[in-house]
Amino acid sequence: MSDTTNRPAGLIAIDREMARQASDAVASFHAAQALNGRIAASLRSTGKLLLLGMGGSHAVGRALEPLYRAHGIDAIALPLSEQLGQPLAIEGKTILVTSQSGESAEVLRWFAETNGATGDTFGLTLEEGSFLARSAPSLVGVGGTEKAFAATRSLTISFALHLSILAALGDDASATLQAIEAPQAPDTTSALAALADVRAVVTSGRQLQGLAEAIGLGLTELSRLPCFSLEGGQLRHGPMEMLGPSVGVVLFRAADATAGLVSVMAVSAAEAGSPVVVFDASGEAPIPGVTTLSFKPAAGMAAIFAMLPVAQLFMIAFAEARVVDAGTPVRSTKITRSE
Repeated sequence: MSDTTNRPAGLIAIDREMARQASDAVASFHAAQALNGRIAASLRSTGKLLLLGMGGSHAVGRALEPLYRAHGIDAIALPLSEQLGQPLAIEGKTILVTSQSGESAEVLRWFAETNGATGDTFGLTLEEGSFLARSAPSLVGVGGTEKAFAATRSLTISFALHLSILAALGDDASATLQAIEAPQAPDTTSALAALADVRAVVTSGRQLQGLAEAIGLGLTELSRLPCFSLEGGQLRHGPMEMLGPSVGVVLFRAADATAGLVSVMAVSAAEAGSPVVVFDASGEAPIPGVTTLSFKPAAGMAAIFAMLPVAQLFMIAFAEARVVDAGTPVRSTKITRSE
């Protein structure tokens, strides 16, 4: 990533974001302690959590659902656009609205239509002067707004802000902070080779489904190929019909109770003829017939932070091999200002 000769400008911009995402994430974790106790108190009081966001911000919410549920909190992540059109009741719930810019069209309209929502509404953003930060007490990530297209640093910092809330709820964050500060670096060459000839990619997981969704979004944004995500059970119920040599499958397996289900899916997808890549922090033996990127055994947020930077490098290299100007959007903007 250090050789900028002939490297697309969009990817150089992403490189800059990723070069500081680990240090910004650790700093964000510590800075969040000014507000995380208040959010944790709200969660203990309501016992219910609604996570609202769009794009990568929604994927972060999806990744956090099982971690908050482990605390006995009834947590659900919903796209903010869906909440605008088919709203869940917000009374009696803690609401976390995530927007890295704090300025997206859905955020502005939701606050306008809910009159500032409730006293248990909080924001997560990267921009302290944003509409979101002005509209609700907000955890603000260190380092300012992400400039590059496709979420990398913003994802990492958003996870770090949630890590701080989970720590305030009683989780031990030490293993996760270690994963951030001492990153693992399995070689992605074999994974990229396995998917060299695919025309589409499906990412999938079980407890790590939110991470799979974040990477699926980044893959399609950068490569402009159909790359999408299906939770493991949903992939099993019908969409297996699409699998074959031209459809790659990327799975995320951690040291949790769902690891066996991910393993079985890897075998099934390989038997269907799809090239399969597994990001694996389960501590279990590699699965025959698939390409495995191995990490130290971890679960939950520690697994997310171990895998995320490697998966980001994988999605960037996948796109660079296919798109001359990877990282430069042609139909999208960094901040979506229209619905």
